[in-house]
Amino acid sequence: MAHTGRPEAVVALTEVVTRLHAAGVNTMMTHDEARALDPATRGLVEQCDLEGAVAGAEMVIVLGGDGTILRAAELVRGADTILLGVNLGHVGFLAEAEREEIEGTVARVVNGDYRVEERMTLDVRVVVDGEVTVESWAVNEVSVEKGNRERMLELVIDVDGRPLSTFGGDGVIAATPTGSTAYAFSAGGPVVWPEVEALLVVPISAHALFARPLVIAPTSVVGVEVLPSMDDGGVLWCDGRRRFPAPVGARVEVRRSPSSIRLARLSTGVFTDRLVGKFGLPVHGWRGPRHEGLGATL
Repeated sequence: MAHTGRPEAVVALTEVVTRLHAAGVNTMMTHDEARALDPATRGLVEQCDLEGAVAGAEMVIVLGGDGTILRAAELVRGADTILLGVNLGHVGFLAEAEREEIEGTVARVVNGDYRVEERMTLDVRVVVDGEVTVESWAVNEVSVEKGNRERMLELVIDVDGRPLSTFGGDGVIAATPTGSTAYAFSAGGPVVWPEVEALLVVPISAHALFARPLVIAPTSVVGVEVLPSMDDGGVLWCDGRRRFPAPVGARVEVRRSPSSIRLARLSTGVFTDRLVGKFGLPVHGWRGPRHEGLGATL
């Protein structure tokens, strides 16, 4: 899969398809995306419909930014198919490789030289007057936001069925550790290492004395109730891709999903290295652990 509206993505896609074909790997693409290739390269792939496209596939290779990778996640969630992202966007935290690493990336895929990480996802539902009106899910985050930018949204938050805080603001985010470097990060939430199993609750521009980001147990259920106010209610966003109404009186419930996504990992470095590299964090002056003598000096 690729963001074929970008010329650099089509060039990268052509290279990947050509190298996979040369290695004897059967490659599939949707009809719409295959049309972006030149006729000769298009003949190297099997074209398919998006529905059921990953059935029997070992891996989905995605060329693009995090948005394109999240689109692919809709196909592989809950399946055995592995997702590998090649970053053609900006930060690209979900991606594992960069554009200039395509040759080596394809070689490692062909040789099965990668490890797999399981990443938790979220289930969300909206209940209005006792009736479930929306059921959806997210990889990064679920957000309840104001529908009218001129007014605040009044919310009350509860955890495991117990009230926590009422506030007015732009909304609230419930995120996974994977999503801690996405929207939740922009809203002032903490960065959480992917190995940590937790849920994040991050208020967005809240007018309240207590509006701190929270890290709660992965078994907890986050409730968000939309209170009557000057606003007409809010909207629910899942990964910034799927939008649903959250009217006044609605209750939004977010919990860990039993379904996960499987990400291919090529690097042997730790998440700290990824964080430093993606954000360009300054680390000058660092000497590292010193093991001479009686202990380590940081």
